[in-house]
Order: sequence, then structure tokens, then C-alpha cells
Amino acid sequence: MDNEKLIEVSHLSRHYGPIVAVNDISFEVRRGEVLGFLGPNGAGKSSTMQMITGNLAPSHGSVRIRGIDLLDQPKQAKAQIGYLPEQPPVYRELTVDEYLTFCARINRVAKGDIAKAVQRAKARCGLGAMAGRLIGNLSKGYQQRVGIAQAIIHSPAVVVLDEPTVGLDPIQIREIRVLIRELGEEHGVILSTHILPEVQMTCDHVQIISKGQLVYNDSMANLNSRTVASSLLLGLAAQVEESALQGLPQVTRVEQLAPQRWRLHHASGVQPAAQIAKAIHDKGWGLSELTPETKTLEQIFVEITSAEEITATAEPVEDAA
Repeated sequence: MDNEKLIEVSHLSRHYGPIVAVNDISFEVRRGEVLGFLGPNGAGKSSTMQMITGNLAPSHGSVRIRGIDLLDQPKQAKAQIGYLPEQPPVYRELTVDEYLTFCARINRVAKGDIAKAVQRAKARCGLGAMAGRLIGNLSKGYQQRVGIAQAIIHSPAVVVLDEPTVGLDPIQIREIRVLIRELGEEHGVILSTHILPEVQMTCDHVQIISKGQLVYNDSMANLNSRTVASSLLLGLAAQVEESALQGLPQVTRVEQLAPQRWRLHHASGVQPAAQIAKAIHDKGWGLSELTPETKTLEQIFVEITSAEEITATAEPVEDAA
């Protein structure tokens, strides 16, 4: 069913003694969606992934997979999940075919369907030429592919990938990203990573976790819209006084960067470049550069997490008494 709700996480928390690793997280994942779960190392990503996949008991909260409560009916819920942990759970002494056959059996694929399931997983992960190779002799990139193949061997509704491209070279990373996007067409996929471009290249929804708390939850399109900064880089052929630039349309502040080069600040939500270019042409100043500035995902991430920390600090603490 299109747009089927596959994962429902409700008020999920995990405590390690006095340490709160994950604090009251709630979200949903639907079929056809690739959700980027983004955060720095130690933010609580892996603990959340382990709870979602039933490998770690939550301190509070619930997880439902296709409506099945993971704590009440763990076998039925886990049958709907494919999981690739940060360290691929491969047996290096087995061949690819032997290992995937074993994975199909432990995932209760019907005996008559095992060969077909292995072939399908190999085809989807580009492992056809590696069937008889020992996993221990494969490159790290191909071992990651084997790890993804075992996660989808039983055609689960949900695929959870924890840092799937760590340690790979740029070509291997591109190949794994393509594979993740393809998986997102049929499954619900959660991609846990601390690599910002990873999310931008593969996901259509993004959540940011910081210090165990969910601090951002929105579509990738809306996150990308935040990369547009409210400033323009301006270069002129003529010598112009800063006061004259202050009078350009929509300009709120002028910052000189070099002789005949400035940064023009303007209100957010407006795009005054065309008006400014026309005004400069009319004045005969000789326009040599007019470039809208953009923010990197790193800058946006820092803004979001910093704002959350400031808010948390500003909240009044009730007297314990």
C-alpha cells in the first residue's frame, strides 16, 4: 500500500544509569520514504537504531512496525525489519552465496524460495560476480554490499542502515548512495549517519538528533531551502561610497570585503538581486559580480543545535524542593 505507515516511534527514551542517551523521541516512517537520522557521534543515533530494531530495550516509550508492537510481539515485528549495523554482521570465512543462503534461512524464507531470494538480493546489491568469493577477500565496499544484501534478503518492509558508508572510498560511497535511493522506492528506509552530504544526497526527509533529543524534523526540500542566506556578494568596476550602497533596493546592511567588493545583507524571504542589478546598471557603476550566498549544511546544523542548547539553558529550572 502506497504511503503505508511502517514505523511509529512514540516517546522513546533510553537511560544508562544517570546518563540519558535518548530522550523522548517520536517520529514516523512511511513506505517509499528515506529518512535521514542525522547527528554527531554520541548524539544517540545508534541507541535509537538498536531500539527500533529490537536489539536494545527502551527505558520508556514504544515502537510499532506496521502496527505491530515491538515489545509485545517481537518475532512478528522483527520479521518486518532488515538491519545493517555500523559493523556489517558478515562471516568472513563463508562465500557470498553461502552467507546469504544462511541469512535467508534464519530469516525464515521458505525453503523453495531461498535460491530466488539470494539471487534477487545479489542482483539488487551488485554482487552477481562475487557469488563464489570468500567475504573475507572482498573489499570493504563489497562487504558493505553483502551487509545490505542480508538486510533485504527476506524483503522486509523496513530497512535500517547505521552508518553504511563509513570507511568507504568516494566511488564506493556513490554506489551505496544509489543503492539506498533504490531501496527507498519499495521499502521504508532509515539512514543513520553523521555525514551531512549523505543525507542531502539520499534522503527525502531529515531528522536531527543532538544530545539525545530530536531538535529538527522536516522534509529535505525544506532543509535545503534554509541553505539560501540573506546576503549577496557584490563586485563593482567603479569606486562607490558605502553610503550609496545602503540605498540599493532591499539592502539592510553593507559589509566591505575588499576594494570594490562588498557583502550586501537583506531581509530573509526576499530575492532582491534583479532589482539591485537594475539599480547598478542605471547608475553606471559597472557590475562585475552579484552572487547570492548560500549556507552549508554544516552551518545549518550548528545553527539548529546551538539554538536548541541556548533554549534549554534559558529554560527556568524548578526548585527540587
